[in-house]
Amino acid sequence: MNKLKQWWSDINSSLWFVPTIMVVVAMLLAYGLVMIDDGISHDWVSEYPLLFGAGADGARGMLSAIASSMITVAGLIFSLTLSTLAQVSSQYTPRLLRNFMRDRANQVVMGFFVGIFVYCLMVLRTIRGGDEGKFIPSLAVAFGLLLALVSIGMLIFFIHHIASSVQAANIIAGASEETYKSMQKLFPTALGEAADAEEKADLATTDGLRWLPIPARTTGYVQGIDNESILEFAKDKDGVIRMEHTIGSFVAMGDPLVSVALYQDDEKLLTETEETIEHLNNQFSIGHQRTLDQDAGFGIRQIVDIALKALSPGINDTTTAIMCIDHLGGLISYLANRQLGSPLRTAGDRVRVIANSPDFDKYVSTAFDQIRTSGADNVAVHLRTLTAFETIARRTSSFKRRQIIRRQCERTLQTAEKNLTDAHELQRVRTRQAEALQLLNTPLLEKLPA
Repeated sequence: MNKLKQWWSDINSSLWFVPTIMVVVAMLLAYGLVMIDDGISHDWVSEYPLLFGAGADGARGMLSAIASSMITVAGLIFSLTLSTLAQVSSQYTPRLLRNFMRDRANQVVMGFFVGIFVYCLMVLRTIRGGDEGKFIPSLAVAFGLLLALVSIGMLIFFIHHIASSVQAANIIAGASEETYKSMQKLFPTALGEAADAEEKADLATTDGLRWLPIPARTTGYVQGIDNESILEFAKDKDGVIRMEHTIGSFVAMGDPLVSVALYQDDEKLLTETEETIEHLNNQFSIGHQRTLDQDAGFGIRQIVDIALKALSPGINDTTTAIMCIDHLGGLISYLANRQLGSPLRTAGDRVRVIANSPDFDKYVSTAFDQIRTSGADNVAVHLRTLTAFETIARRTSSFKRRQIIRRQCERTLQTAEKNLTDAHELQRVRTRQAEALQLLNTPLLEKLPA
């Protein structure tokens, strides 16, 4: 099932899948309309000569013109798409290419024009005139003309869509929206039941177990994990599985993917090593790049990369970096009052899985540490980062998480004091940092909605 999900995700992110389906639909539509034309009387054609009165030569000429126009426009659309992908990769970050490739609007427009081309060819080959025996599928020909008229609107829509999609605000907002959807799906995680305080004490009992490392059979990034199957495997073996890699991390072939230990009968596990290795490897999706399906941190990384590129000396686009910080603050504030899951998962009365997943501190560090370093001499970056921390602080009453934000505020001020030379700018940062700390020291009066 996990391999199937990975396969579907790859297919869904390709530029050929939707156009291929639309081409098949166009072929079936052409066949169906020609069959209808063949089975009905065409007396009504004479009643509407301006719409259906074209002879065999006229029908061939019109469909030939439509087909040649559509394949020309399709080539233009493919060129614009590739040009956009190259621009996004160089100006923002290559990690956004998958988002553009899976853009449904781009896929549908490509499929629409190629589909019309195939439709015209299918209908064109059925037209007969003169000695061949007269047959003109008037209904199919008229429908081809209708598709050609609709294609004008599709071309205008595509140009507008491409122009909008390369704007920095829309790119950042799109990445943020996909990350937010991923967070909604992932948190709280559903890998068994979180161990309570008493069950956490039982973790010490796993120290005496004999751990068997399970090597990875391939090299790449962990894209997905079938949590339920891993939990069921641990229950069936009466053992515990320790995750050695988290979602989004890189694993090399032969490196331990997980480690397995049995509470009883260690020899039984050793006799089933090959079967165990194969089964557990099948529960992991490992690919050439990270994806957002189970990796919310990758969405954060995309936005951070845009900010870093914007702050680079070659681009020096502070406004884009500020927009990235705003969206990062919104995403982290969502995580601030979400249960991210305990590292221990239980089934029954025993710990079955020791998870390896990023905690709140890791997400916050990923979002802000590199941006703070790259924008060390930019007062706007420091001020907006502190504003983001205020936003996050309002969303959580957790003492531990507020401590994490408090440390981030202190690091921001330290970086500003080291790099800002203007006394007025430095004073602005100190004032904003004091306001953020005051908010962090003020307890929330009511429980925030989830």
